[in-house]
This record gives sequence, structure tokens and C-alpha cells, in this order.
Amino acid sequence: MIKWAIIFFVISLIAGFFGFTGVASGARTVAKVLFFIALVIFLIVLIFGVLLGVLVF
Repeated sequence: MIKWAIIFFVISLIAGFFGFTGVASGARTVAKVLFFIALVIFLIVLIFGVLLGVLVF
């Protein structure tokens, strides 16, 4: 998911450079949403990993 966020970020940069502000804005929004979804999933997995690690050991 981080890979897709980076891809959309690069698309946003290129579109902004060439003057396509609508496309750049949309790609930036998609990149931000994907990044925050990936961050939330990472934190959930981290918390469960720590809690289950404490239970196992």
C-alpha cells in the first residue's frame, strides 16, 4: 500500500510540474489516504504483535 501511495505522490508531482492542478490535487489526496490507511494498519499489527508477544513469552 505504501508503494501505491508513493506512486500517486510521484504522479502528483509530475502533474503539478506540467500544470495539471486538478490531476495533481486528486493524486495527492489519494496518496494521503493510502498513506494513512497503511499507517493505521501498521499500528494495529504492531499493537497486536506486542500484546500477543507478551502473552506467548
